[in-house]
Order: sequence, then C-alpha cells, then structure tokens
Amino acid sequence: MEISDLITVEGVEANLRVTSKKQALQELSKRAAEITGQHERAIFDVLMERERLGTTGVGNGIAIPHGKLASLDRLHGLFARLETPIDFHAIDEQPVDLVFLLLAPETAGADHLKALARVSRLLRDAGVCEKLRGTDENEALFVLLTESSASQAA
Repeated sequence: MEISDLITVEGVEANLRVTSKKQALQELSKRAAEITGQHERAIFDVLMERERLGTTGVGNGIAIPHGKLASLDRLHGLFARLETPIDFHAIDEQPVDLVFLLLAPETAGADHLKALARVSRLLRDAGVCEKLRGTDENEALFVLLTESSASQAA
C-alpha cells in the first residue's frame, strides 16, 4: 500500500489554521466529509472516540488520527501542515504541526493496520518531515508525500 493509494491533492492542506486539537479534528472531519461523501459529524465522532482511548499524537510534532466507518468503501487519507503547532496531548508532550488523518471501512482489518504502518514509517523519516515543514503549497506537499513514500518502499 502506497500513500498515493490513500490521498489526493484535494486531501492535502498546507496551512491549516487551528488553535486546538478539537478544532483540528473538526476541520479535518469537514474536509474528509467532502472527499469521502460521509457525514462530517460521524467522522468527527469516530476520531474523538479514538482519541479518548489514547492520543494519536505520536511524537516529533506528528499526529495520525484514525478511525473506521462502516459506510466507507475504501481507505482515505488527508494530510495537513498546521500553520501554528498545537497541543495534541502527544506522547512526548510536544506540539503537533503535521497531521495525517486516516479513515478506513470497518471491514478493512489488516489493510487499516498496513496503512497506519505505512504512514508512520513515512513520517518517522526526519528528512521527509523537514521537507514537509518547509513547504507551503498543497501540490508540493502531495508530491513530497507520494514520492517519499514510493522511494521508501523501494
């Protein structure tokens, strides 16, 4: 599974303006609803339910919020570079500025885990994150995400 299987240029936001974790998840839910055709509230509720289990702020300024929805037909991803880092209650207690949202069908099982692992591997690369943080155009972020993913798989 490649990052290009998960996101489109429309699913990338270079300068998302939010001031809190809740607002970030609300904005991403709104954008995910436009891309997936799902209800914004259903997406937000799934993400908040997952956050109650434990933060998806994985450290180093990165969060990977995720959830499953019965009505999805495939995996969907969105990526946002936040204009200003926010408190995401990350495991290292550092603010988050890179967010990769992942939504999966309830039946996804192993595919959901593979996608999470793929995103995690990509965002653990400090060089990739540095380039993402230095880019403020949606298309350029999309290219960085998808090309970096392909080169890591090789």
